[in-house]
Amino acid sequence: MHYKRVLLKLSGEALMGNRRYGIDPNRLSDYAKEIKAIVNQGVQVAIVIGGGNIFRGVAGASNGLDRVQADYMGMLATVINGLALQSAIEDCGIKTRLLTAIKMEQIAEPYIKRRAVSHLEKGRVVIFGAGTGNPYFTTDTAAVLRAIEINADVILKGTRVDGIYSSDPEKNKEAIKFDKISFKDVMSKGLNVMDMTAFTLSEENNLPILVFDMNKQGNLQKILNGEKIGTLVDK
Repeated sequence: MHYKRVLLKLSGEALMGNRRYGIDPNRLSDYAKEIKAIVNQGVQVAIVIGGGNIFRGVAGASNGLDRVQADYMGMLATVINGLALQSAIEDCGIKTRLLTAIKMEQIAEPYIKRRAVSHLEKGRVVIFGAGTGNPYFTTDTAAVLRAIEINADVILKGTRVDGIYSSDPEKNKEAIKFDKISFKDVMSKGLNVMDMTAFTLSEENNLPILVFDMNKQGNLQKILNGEKIGTLVDK
């Protein structure tokens, strides 16, 4: 087994499928099956999911909302996505726990590091909701922070692109894909992997980031089996 404990970072937009907003039940089901496959192999899985399919704090602030209020709205959107993903994973027969950085006891447990680790050790999928619980921080930062706290081996950043390229592969067909790249090279080349706060936090704590196409069936399992999928960012 290549990794024992992973943190899977998903964007909220990934849950839209082909829709313009909201959640696509088929995409949700596909992701749940991918996650089930690696849990059945004995991998401990934690998940952080964004809320961009429902509400983006930055976009709300640019439209006249107070930034702090807008960010809290975004955090609540991540909880909605977390509940949806929890339901889909449990439909596959895998036990889960949703832990949130903002207390809402009726629907989720409050985030406590020891509790999260205990759930992982019992084979449960742990979903972290509400970001860091603080405005001005993205879910990328929340993902890195939680990964460090639970001693994850790697952050698996699931995207719609199959890795990191020298430029946007959807706009430039001659863009070069990197199989492996250092943190320093990402910075010097000005490549967009995560927001700077999250990326710096990951580098300082020697936490590798693997960027891959989450929408290609079987990719998640191939990564855990040691196959070279996507792009690995490491020191």
